Amino acid sequence: MREFGYQRADDVSGAVALLAADPDARFLGGGTNLVDLMKTGVERPARLVDVRELPLDAIEETADGGLRIGATVTNSDLAAHPEVRRRYPALTQAVLAGASGQLRNMATVGGNLLQRTRCGYFTDLSKPCNKRAPSSGCSAVTGEHHNHAVLGASDHCVAVHPSDMGVALAAFDAVVGYETLDGPGELPLADFYLPVGDTPHRETALPAGALITGVTLPPAPVAARSRYRKVRERASYAFAIGSVAAALDVEDGVVREARLAFGAVASRPWRARAAEAVLTGAPADGDTFAAAADAELAAARPLPDNGYKVTLMRNLAVAVLTELAEETAR
Repeated sequence: MREFGYQRADDVSGAVALLAADPDARFLGGGTNLVDLMKTGVERPARLVDVRELPLDAIEETADGGLRIGATVTNSDLAAHPEVRRRYPALTQAVLAGASGQLRNMATVGGNLLQRTRCGYFTDLSKPCNKRAPSSGCSAVTGEHHNHAVLGASDHCVAVHPSDMGVALAAFDAVVGYETLDGPGELPLADFYLPVGDTPHRETALPAGALITGVTLPPAPVAARSRYRKVRERASYAFAIGSVAAALDVEDGVVREARLAFGAVASRPWRARAAEAVLTGAPADGDTFAAAADAELAAARPLPDNGYKVTLMRNLAVAVLTELAEETAR
């Protein structure tokens, strides 16, 4: 790790100004991803601007009945918050499924959204990687890719986004708030992550130098009956090979509203809009759930060694939706 400067920000505007004055600086929250990347040489900031002590660590109810989650709220505090557990249980489950307890105590909401892929070629400086070194190639396409993308990828990058939290936030239409030198702004999570295309190194739509200040969850009564399910290669701390965040509102055996998002299948948390369209207004049964999963996964383009993910995600979505429907019927 090369030498770098360090400065603690006193307020939000000061933090943004510090980064604007040094294009090679990076914001530092919990550091659970950034510091690792600095150790491997993937990230080489000249200065770290510590934002951990900024007054962005609250979870508050919004005027319309949603929740606003500050960017420096730790993953542990987010998962334990009583209103998060009551209104958005899938979010609590997603956070608890991610990382270890020690990492959750350090990791922040803002940092979780900005964490970078765990693709082995991305972190290996000796291998080509378009995300790390644009136009150098994607080693995973012809290399080890069993846990890579089956949706929304391109020939330029097949890496997946590692966040569990982001999958639940995607299902509930979260909005990301940020601050720049020009003032505050917002981005729906649906627009926050950029499609891979031929520029996989451009990962988010955040303006240059922007500081994430929080995430707003709009009111969503359907979210009170929601679930997050994660499949991984070992039961202990591990990244997903597939995950589902789902919420279901069923009345008289018919789906009135559905929310569905997939994780570990694309470069971003994947909102399953096609599946939701099939579910809405249809019988809450296994045939509908299977048809919904098939509709979403029809766009899948697996590589030679990750086609299992299509079957896995179909079965996982059907299982979670079935559990929610049975719970509603009780």
